[in-house]
Amino acid sequence: MKIRTTQIALLTLLLAVPLAHAASVTGTVTDKTTGKPAAGDTIVLVDVQAGMGEVATAKTDANGKYTLKEPGPGPYLVRVTHQGSPYFIAAPQGGAPGDIPVFDAAPKVQGVFIEADVLQFEAANGQLTVAERYFVHNNSTPPTTQFSTKSFEIVLPADAVVDGAEAQRPTGLPTSLKLDPDGPKGHYAFNFPIQPDDGEKDTQFQISYHLPYAGEKYTFKTQVTMPADNVGVLLPKSMTFTPGAGASFKNVPEDPGVQTFVAKNAVPGKPIEFTISGTGSVPREQQGASQAGSMPGQQDAGQPAAGPSSTPGGGIGAPIDTPDPLSKYKWWILGSLAILLAAGAAFFLRKPPGYVPSGAASAATASVASPAYAGTPLTSSSAKSTSLLNALKEELFAIESEKINGTITPEEYASVKSALEIVLKRALNRK
Repeated sequence: MKIRTTQIALLTLLLAVPLAHAASVTGTVTDKTTGKPAAGDTIVLVDVQAGMGEVATAKTDANGKYTLKEPGPGPYLVRVTHQGSPYFIAAPQGGAPGDIPVFDAAPKVQGVFIEADVLQFEAANGQLTVAERYFVHNNSTPPTTQFSTKSFEIVLPADAVVDGAEAQRPTGLPTSLKLDPDGPKGHYAFNFPIQPDDGEKDTQFQISYHLPYAGEKYTFKTQVTMPADNVGVLLPKSMTFTPGAGASFKNVPEDPGVQTFVAKNAVPGKPIEFTISGTGSVPREQQGASQAGSMPGQQDAGQPAAGPSSTPGGGIGAPIDTPDPLSKYKWWILGSLAILLAAGAAFFLRKPPGYVPSGAASAATASVASPAYAGTPLTSSSAKSTSLLNALKEELFAIESEKINGTITPEEYASVKSALEIVLKRALNRK
């Protein structure tokens, strides 16, 4: 009898273990376009450590509320699809609400425009490499997501060979994408939502490509597909920039290592012509050592904080003649390295202007921190770990979405997922 009682107790304990881990994620999905609950949206619980498998699904009720049962301790993501556009958050822990804001979607939305189209050039060995980034605002009223298979269209030179493309939501991380050809050669489209701005945070698109550079000279006829406040060109001092007929570029000699030329108020469909010649590359050592601190909310490692700057363009040097409208973008472009490094650094280096770090981070790491996450210091190693985990979860979710959409090759998927899982496991072991 005693043995049977012990067996029953052990069985009860074993059954209680999974029950102790079982938890629910509850929250409300709110349509920020209408200000009303989002009823009937599909909610999915995604298991980060199980191949991004969908482990629970639900529908929001008439009040926008949902409940998902977690089968284990996680970590998980919660994804909601509203009018075809996906939104997601890291599943909250400790009973915190999993509230998710969404927006109505339309193929074309009033209030979407390009604040800056920035092209960075380098040249060597008969090849011209270009990194082009678009900073796109969505100031729609009421706030509405612009989303379709052609949410954002771009035009590249016909002989451009695309090396990679990324996009980033106002509150998200960079996500690798596959560009879709869109009509004539050199025309492409991003199948990626342009969500309403989150404060000063906008949607960003980046495309890297290379071109044949015979004779070390190339004439561009760049054009935008929507109104653009600024078109900027960045290139090393060793290269030469010559504006074409009718192109109104202004030389902004603000930085000693990089040339900056800016044209204002670009008209959609109207080519802007300029010629690039010579060879050279951006001085990365100088960029990392002396310019990392020039980004908004950043500073050189080990140097005193200068505090919030009142100078135009985010405080990169004193304005000369007129402010450089690309100052606040320049080092985002020049400092862009591997997407995973950028994501990790962005979370570990979050801090407001004037914040003095407790330890000296390397300048190379600081140069890739995304200003989109500047603003809140991480005050403990636990907070840092949590932020990194959220970044890794989002990246894992992104590559699974790319796999489903066929926008990533099996080889790329396997390589990226393996690297992310290794880092994720190490981060989990430290928690």
